[in-house]
Parts: sequence; structure tokens; C-alpha cells
Amino acid sequence: MMSEEKPVRQVGVKIVKADNFGETPTVFVESQKPIEKSDKSEQLSMVNAVNASEWITHPIDMRGLKELVDNSTILPQCIRAYKSNIAGFGISVGYREDYEKETTEMQAEWNAMERVIDLLNMDCMSKEVFENVIRDRETFGISYCEVIRDMKGNVVQLEFIIDTPSIDMTYPLEPYIETEFFYKGERMMRKKKFRKFRQNVAGRTVYFKEFGDPRIMDKRTGKYVTEEDTEPVDIDDQANEIIDFRLGSMPYGEVRWIGQVLTVDGNRRAEVLNNAYFRKGRHTPLMILVKGGTLSDDAFTKLQTYMNEIEGEKGQHSFLILETENNETGAAFQDQKQPEVEIKDLASILQKDELFQEYQENGRKKTQSAFLLPDLYVGYTTDFNRATAQTAMEVTEKQVFQPERTSLAWVINNKLLNGYGFKHVEARFDEPDITNPDDIQKILNITERAGGLTPNLAKEYTYEVLGKDGCADYDGEWGNVPLAYSRTVTQSQLQANLGAGAGEQPQTTGNEPTGQNTKPQGNEKTVTEEELAILDGQIKKAELNDAELVPIMKEIRNALGAYREKAGD
Repeated sequence: MMSEEKPVRQVGVKIVKADNFGETPTVFVESQKPIEKSDKSEQLSMVNAVNASEWITHPIDMRGLKELVDNSTILPQCIRAYKSNIAGFGISVGYREDYEKETTEMQAEWNAMERVIDLLNMDCMSKEVFENVIRDRETFGISYCEVIRDMKGNVVQLEFIIDTPSIDMTYPLEPYIETEFFYKGERMMRKKKFRKFRQNVAGRTVYFKEFGDPRIMDKRTGKYVTEEDTEPVDIDDQANEIIDFRLGSMPYGEVRWIGQVLTVDGNRRAEVLNNAYFRKGRHTPLMILVKGGTLSDDAFTKLQTYMNEIEGEKGQHSFLILETENNETGAAFQDQKQPEVEIKDLASILQKDELFQEYQENGRKKTQSAFLLPDLYVGYTTDFNRATAQTAMEVTEKQVFQPERTSLAWVINNKLLNGYGFKHVEARFDEPDITNPDDIQKILNITERAGGLTPNLAKEYTYEVLGKDGCADYDGEWGNVPLAYSRTVTQSQLQANLGAGAGEQPQTTGNEPTGQNTKPQGNEKTVTEEELAILDGQIKKAELNDAELVPIMKEIRNALGAYREKAGD
């Protein structure tokens, strides 16, 4: 009897994906939005007619840039580092040059500029306005401020424009307009073409003129008032000025990290994929294989109950029993295979950690390099010491932050506040003190040994390091005598060089250092060989335990040796 052929079982595989799964916003426009009906009148008239070719279209979706920054894991840190280190230390007033004596005119200019800077904005500190300027400039490539003048034409208020993408501008328009410019108090005239600006928000449009444009503009129409106009424009309807802060030379600026847009977008999609693993991914740690049979309904129910109650102490010292049924049908004399149950562990093939770690790390470094920032400034490093941190701060200050402060201060002095005609003073952005104390110690040691360090100079530098004001020189000429020179001559020679009489006793003052110019009594050795030997032993111990004190202790050893030699003369 021929055995019947069993039908071949086929296994099919299908990939099922959710609709719109993993979509993330990007600056690139992938599909056009549906056309929406305008909620305002779109009819044109001669009142608000503007040549359409004058207005420049935004080359990229600026709101998409903002969304990329908000969803990035590195851009907010880089932008915050720029904002805090360029303008975050404050704005101060300083003299353009070092003058020997401060005149009444110079003091008046100082007070006037200090007052203007302090009152630029009544809602926040002036430095916070420029922090916002830097934040939007690093996000969009450009940022704007509205400038308000008083009745005399002086700049008195600076308002940051929050909605940067809502600002449109024109090309520089004809004709050339003669404008006033002050250089170190000298009045000069220059010709320049100016732009127009407009802001569109919720169907409303407001026009602005470029900063420095002396003409009167109607903020409702964007038209300049000419001599032929019979009706004057009210003060409230006259347009204010806009001053822009842009990166690069393009009309709407250039985004510093535009070359890393794909990297930023890719990192975002990698994060979305990792997040989707926890929300929709597989977490099945166990698979039960039943061969030649099926799991009975009773066994399935018990297994479900077991999985629901396995939490905590309920699952301790319990047994799991699986019951299966044979699904083979055939005659009794045919061999029947017993069902087999196999349990496989799937924990070994589960995802252990996030995907694309190396890709995201490389993407972070690429984006961060566009800002020229080390890891120390964005909080991505822990393996640094004082030396590496000091070097990173010095290099970043010189190559990144100091040039940015200089450029921004130039705009304030030569554009924003130029109309005041300040001659002696200028606005400056404060910067941190990144001086290395170790370098200072080395410089002072070399200077002192070379004879260039005097008590007055040492006192002045100490006051500067400690941040104290009111440093006054010591009374008497001895304060200007180098310390190295005072140790090599006797007291009588020093007094003679300072103009004292041969038989006069040196006069001590209240702030004269103790023992500085005290003459030894006769030939008595104030420092013995034994004391110097003890000090030499202490120096050797310090070389093993605390190397930072060794240069100071050696200087003390040399000073005591020189003092002992003078006492023996």
C-alpha cells in the first residue's frame, strides 16, 4: 500500500508598517501644504501698491530651522554657549585711548553713554537684549531689533523683535541718500541706499525703514513722505527703524550650521527610531515552540494567568505545566509522533542599547565643530583637568568669542550710538578673566629676578587679581626701587641713592614693609647655615609632595641667602 504524500506547508512573511510612522519635521519641504483661504482682503490699491520684485523671498524655511534647533541634542547647547560667553558678561563703558588726565568733557561723555546703555530697555538688562540677538542670529542666521528715537532724533530705546521669520526686506533701493556719520567726534557725510522692512503677523502688516534712513515713512503703506505730499503723516503713524544683525553677506544672513542640516535631521530620526522601539518595538523575552500538537485551551488559560500573577513574591516556588494536544489524524496502526514542546530564550537577541550610537556621536561632533566649540562648553566631557580646561578656554576665547564681541561692539558704537557723536568713550562687552595663575607666578619670578618688579607694581597687580579698587602707591621712593636691587645694596647705599643724608636714620612709614630696608646690626648673621640647611630639606620634601610650592620656597631660600651675604658685608 502506497503511502499518501502529505501536503507541503508554506510559510509566508509580510512586513506590516504603521501609516505615517516615524515622520519628523525637517527644514526641507517634502510636500506642499494645502491651500488655505486668506482671512483678510487681498485686493490691491494704489495706496498699498508695492513693486513685488522689491521684496526678497526667504531662501529657506526659517520656522523649520527653529524646529530643528528645538529637536536637536546639541544645537541648543552651542547656541547657549555663544549667547552666554559673548554678551552674558555685560556691557560697560571705556575710553578709546589711555589718557593721562580725565577732563570734564570726558567725564560728561562717560556718564552720558552709561545712561544711554542702562536705559536702552526698560523690561530687561541691556545685555539680555543682545543675548536674544545672538540666540536668534545663531538659529536663523539673522536677527532684528526695533530702534526708537526721541523728538531730538537720539536713540533712546532698543526692542528685540521676537518673531524673526515674520520680517521681510527689500533690496537696497534707489536713490542714494546722504547720511550723517561721526568719527571720533568729527561730523562726516556719506551716501547710502536703504532697504525697507515689513512684518506680517496674523494678516496685519507694519512697515519699517532701515536704521539710519533720515526720511519719513508711513508705517501703514511703506511709502516715503515727499515734498509733493499735501497731508503730513502723524507722529504715531511714522515708521520706526530696524537694525539687523546678520551672519555673512546674504540679505537674510547665512546659518552657521547649514552644512549640518542633514546631520541634525538624521540624529533626530535616530532618536525617534530608538523611542519607537520602546513604544512599538518587540520586548518578548521567551518563545514556546509546540511541534506536532497544539496548546490546549486550558493550558493557554493557565499560562495567561501565570504571566499576569508572576510579579513580586507570587511567582516564587511555583511550577509551570504546559498541556498539549496531538493534531495528527490517522489510522491506529500508523506510527504517531508525540507532540514536542521547546522553550527558547529570546533575551540574547533583544536590543541591548540604543541604535546608531556611533552615528549620533559623529553627528554631534560635526555640528559642534561648526561653532568651533570644545566639549567643555557644551557639557559633553568629564575627562579634563585644569591644564586642558585652561587651554580650551584660552583658544576658544581668542578664536571665537573675542572676535564676536568686537564685531558686535562695532555695531553699537559705529551704528546704533553713532548719532551721539561720542569722541572719547565707547561701549564694550565684558569678558571673563582667563588668566592662568601659574603663568603669572612664572612671569613675576622672572621679572623680579631681572630687577623689574617693584613693591608698587607688586601691590598694583595684587589689587587687580583680587578685584579690588583704590590701589595707591607706598609712601616714599623705596616703593619704586626694584626688589632685586634693594637686596644687593646695603641700607646706607640705598638711602644715599634715594637722596637721604649720610648720617640720617631711615624713616619708617606706616605702610612700609617690615624688614624691607632694615640694616643688619654690625656683622651679626641673622640667618645661620643650620637654618638654611633645614630650609633645603623642606624644599626636597616639597618636590615629592607639593611641587607647586617649590618655586616659592626656592625664591625664599635665595632671598634669605642674599640677605645673609649682605649681613656679612
